[in-house]
Amino acid sequence: MPHRALPEGVHPDCRDLVPLLGTWHGRGDGSYPGIDDFSYEEAVQFETNGKPFLAYRQQTVVPGTTTPMHAESGFWRPVLPDRVEVVLAQPTGIAEVYEGTVDEGIIQLRSTTISRTTTAKHVEVMERTFRIHHDTLRYDVRMAAMGQPLTHHLSAELQRVD
Repeated sequence: MPHRALPEGVHPDCRDLVPLLGTWHGRGDGSYPGIDDFSYEEAVQFETNGKPFLAYRQQTVVPGTTTPMHAESGFWRPVLPDRVEVVLAQPTGIAEVYEGTVDEGIIQLRSTTISRTTTAKHVEVMERTFRIHHDTLRYDVRMAAMGQPLTHHLSAELQRVD
């Protein structure tokens, strides 16, 4: 991403992740073999405390309601110029570690480790692609789980609200 002045309080290592900072709201759609297609409303927050990482929180609800669907939280850690590590935990008993690249507003992540509790669904591989353009964040998620090959699972478009 182009180098510009860092916002106050942002660690210099997080320069490439600055466009993620803020609160995002939007809608998404999901599908996967063996389940009905679904839609969701989503809220995502990326925050900094001045350390070399961003804190991440995500929640989805049934559209037009406050009924929870999914949530996850974790940390985005820049490791080298144009590289990032992401650690996420879900209340479904799954913890994911990703490594990926940051290039001109496109972040591509692939899981390196997926751990699960004994009762969580078996997930083998996850890939996430984020595209940031001005105040719009789009993402796609692909998943290999429960015997299925790597397949499209989620896509959403979010707008920055602060």
